[in-house]
Amino acid sequence: MTDTRLTRFELQLRTETYQYRTPMKFGGRVVTDVTVLSCDCNADSAAGHGLGLGSMTMGVAWAWPNVLHGDASARHGDASAVLSDDRKLELVVRLAGKIAEAYQAAEQTGHPMDLCHAMVQTRRDLAAKLAAEEGLAEPIPELAVLLAASPIESALFDAHGKAAGTSSYQLLGPDHLKHDLEHYLGDANYRGLHLSQFIATQPTPSMPLYHLVGALDPLTETDVAEPIGDGLPETLGQWIVRNGLTHLKIKLDGANLDWDVQRVQATYAVANETRPQTDWSFSLDFNERCQDEDYVLRLLNKLAEQSPAALRCVQYIEQPTHRDLDSHPELTMHRAAERRPVVIDESLIGLQSLRTAVEQGYSGIALKACKGHSEALLLGAVARHENLYLCVQDLTCVGASLLHSASLAAHIPGVAAVESNGRQYSPAANQRWMGEFADFFEIREGRIPTAKLNGPGLGYGNDPAGCKSND
Repeated sequence: MTDTRLTRFELQLRTETYQYRTPMKFGGRVVTDVTVLSCDCNADSAAGHGLGLGSMTMGVAWAWPNVLHGDASARHGDASAVLSDDRKLELVVRLAGKIAEAYQAAEQTGHPMDLCHAMVQTRRDLAAKLAAEEGLAEPIPELAVLLAASPIESALFDAHGKAAGTSSYQLLGPDHLKHDLEHYLGDANYRGLHLSQFIATQPTPSMPLYHLVGALDPLTETDVAEPIGDGLPETLGQWIVRNGLTHLKIKLDGANLDWDVQRVQATYAVANETRPQTDWSFSLDFNERCQDEDYVLRLLNKLAEQSPAALRCVQYIEQPTHRDLDSHPELTMHRAAERRPVVIDESLIGLQSLRTAVEQGYSGIALKACKGHSEALLLGAVARHENLYLCVQDLTCVGASLLHSASLAAHIPGVAAVESNGRQYSPAANQRWMGEFADFFEIREGRIPTAKLNGPGLGYGNDPAGCKSND
């Protein structure tokens, strides 16, 4: 066994905030800015020294939402409904600081996968303690806890690979990581299986990019009420021309069937007119707004009747109904999944939630770097081993967080495309990365060159701005 274990590390957190160039609407919510939490990791290992970087957009509107559509709690009041997004953001960033302190206080040594695995209960305990100290009427959601820890995890993995002078994805086999998947998953079905059997050591050379069609985004020039005038595209058609797009992710309402059907039809019409004879791929994202599976089936049926060409473009469907699968066992997806793959997103917080989703009819999972690098690797391995539908999505990631998300997608066989919304809504946050990685943010022919993400660590190098923030 080759000794590459981390023997010492220091963690430093920093934040920066950017205004969106245009508002983004999803799941009935409108977001106008993004705060990025980054972690710098100065580490020594048995193999050398490395400076690691982890970065993630703090999407609290997604990870810690207000009352969801149709929730009974909306009629009786809900603690999350009285906490502002600014307050939630403050708490999540504070929690990240406490998690970073706990990592350092533990004085652990070893592989980042083992360090992260050992901290799972600690970060939950820290979240519970913070909620109690602040007098919160509800716990901090597990999804928000994962979000808070995510840049710390990626910084550790990045530093580990850089210290060894190789890609972090090449350090997942038994020569570097002694435990098998059973150890991390607690499932005897994975005894003797290792991450290296499911995660590629080299990135796939290039991948298509999924462009977001937000609920407020203009499709044509007639939809533009007030031009932004910053030189970037104002409409979907203009984005298609500029980036040579072939993949579109369409945000839908989930509570207005006619609007949703028309939105898919209108998106297809613009796409087909702008780039005819293109093999379009759509994903449909309801952000949990659908009351039940029947809503999804009605939408598919209406598309089949009114626009079969648009329906043929639909590749998969994301999280149609409530994220709390345990509390809503009636919200199955068996019939919808016979028509198109249906993946969990917000519901996915660990192996048990994956098992529950499969029992309830879901086809697969959407991995996100914002839930933690170790979690993404483990659940990606499970999805591959069990032949589940697999995709990787971002959280309007910018800069290093987008590069990390693309790195994950490029190293997990079976992932067909990469999401990248930050270039649309927060291009200013990408500017300092435009030197080496311009073609990740200024797309050509609808693809990104993921082969570039083959350097030491997670593949994206160091932050061009160092440790400085714009706060």
